[in-house]
Amino acid sequence: MTSRLSALALAALLIAGCREKMAEHGKLEPLTGSAFFSDGRTSREPPEGTVARETPSEARPPVTPALLARGRERFDIYCAVCHGRAGDADGIVVRRGFPSPPSYHTEKLRKASDLDLYGVISNGDGLMFPYGDRVRPADRWAIVAYIRALQLAREARLSDVPAAERARLEAMK
Repeated sequence: MTSRLSALALAALLIAGCREKMAEHGKLEPLTGSAFFSDGRTSREPPEGTVARETPSEARPPVTPALLARGRERFDIYCAVCHGRAGDADGIVVRRGFPSPPSYHTEKLRKASDLDLYGVISNGDGLMFPYGDRVRPADRWAIVAYIRALQLAREARLSDVPAAERARLEAMK
């Protein structure tokens, strides 16, 4: 019995002694030299076709009336419930007690890049959950274009409107 316990204790010691942690191994620092790779660099090029997580997977389409109409439609479906139809952060869920998102008319969001807005739609931010699995990339760009239109409309003056359109607006009064 004692020989069995001795053998078991010896085996446990041997197994514990063989344990190695990854933290104890040497590592290569980025952008330093190394003899491990034939080109002498530690940093490797990503495989061909790799797309960075923050990079949109679809090219940004040109802004057209059709794109803005699509953006408004998608905005009204996915965004207006929180952000409000004019982007003032007064959507229906906010009026019922959900925390208010930022208004699109704040200086911070007016200065945010289109790619930042696209990224927030895709990946979420704060309390906003990601819509990357619900909204196609082309529709995300359409929403970004529509948000920009909302922002421009808020600051627009009648003198900014082309003369032909201004006459049509005046006739509508």
